[in-house]
Amino acid sequence: MTSFEHDTVVPYQESSSKKQQVQKMFDSIAFRYDFLNRFLSAGIDTGWRKKAIRELKMTDPKLILDVATGTADVAIMCHSLLNPEKITGIDISEGMLALGRQKISKLGLTGKIELLPGDSETINFPDNTFDALTVAFGVRNFENLERGLMEMKRVLKPGGKMVILEFSKPSLPVISQLYQFYMNVFCPLIGKLFAKDKKAYQYLNESVKAFPSTKKFTELVIATGFNNVYHKPLTLGVCTIYCGSK
Repeated sequence: MTSFEHDTVVPYQESSSKKQQVQKMFDSIAFRYDFLNRFLSAGIDTGWRKKAIRELKMTDPKLILDVATGTADVAIMCHSLLNPEKITGIDISEGMLALGRQKISKLGLTGKIELLPGDSETINFPDNTFDALTVAFGVRNFENLERGLMEMKRVLKPGGKMVILEFSKPSLPVISQLYQFYMNVFCPLIGKLFAKDKKAYQYLNESVKAFPSTKKFTELVIATGFNNVYHKPLTLGVCTIYCGSK
């Protein structure tokens, strides 16, 4: 199993595993997660998620798995934009899932969206279960990226489609410099002020830096066995949509 630099990037530099540290981090910032997503991206992240989900429109999926679902933003958008029979969201952070369940209940979607504790690298569903699979800003947090991709392919039905939305590094010189200032200085400061956890937002920057380039990650998705693989950069390369089919 191939390992990647980002597999070893952790929030707290403790002796516990990356998975345990990521779980602890998201539990600690869950209460401010949605607010900070909107604030730090000036609301653009909502548009990014919608564009990613629309990559599934032509496949008309009935059963969708949302990996690293967090507070269920993507799961809720999938219901709105795709109207499948059922959406299942999994996440290792119970703090995030609890907030997601509150949102789902308020929207009257409890029968349509189910949130479960779950690990992206050992997904607790049989082979060939889902028509489509989504991950938004979650693959950076995998302890083993290749294993996570293989698990996601395993639970997809033949012909099923995976859509990943993840941060990437802009290549244009001026944009790249502004982006680095934003990620190095602004995000950790805001994280400290509002979420009381500066390290969580330092981790965001460090994990983005260590994540494979768009080219290398696309090659990994292909090497993992996905077909019809393609990617689409968004907002001058700040993030990227990756798609592949089983």
